[in-house]
Amino acid sequence: MGILEGRWKLLIIHHLLVRQPRRFSDLERAIPRVTRKMLIQQLRALEADGVVRRIVYPELPPHVEYELTEAGVALNPALNALHDWAADSCPGQ
Repeated sequence: MGILEGRWKLLIIHHLLVRQPRRFSDLERAIPRVTRKMLIQQLRALEADGVVRRIVYPELPPHVEYELTEAGVALNPALNALHDWAADSCPGQ
């Protein structure tokens, strides 16, 4: 559960489950309230935990994409169960 600690990690994983790979700017637009600094920190933490893979393309300007690892994709059933539990526990929200 420590992997998912943090305000933005679940949203980042959700957006990568919906469509991947994603560029950093795509994630910024998808989560407008997160600051650039916080998004970088959360992505680095997810990368260190083996949930997210950072792909750097050697070109100018630099092109970086993020995608879920196999371990990150494996979180999908647990996240769906958590979503269903929240929807049942808090109807109308």
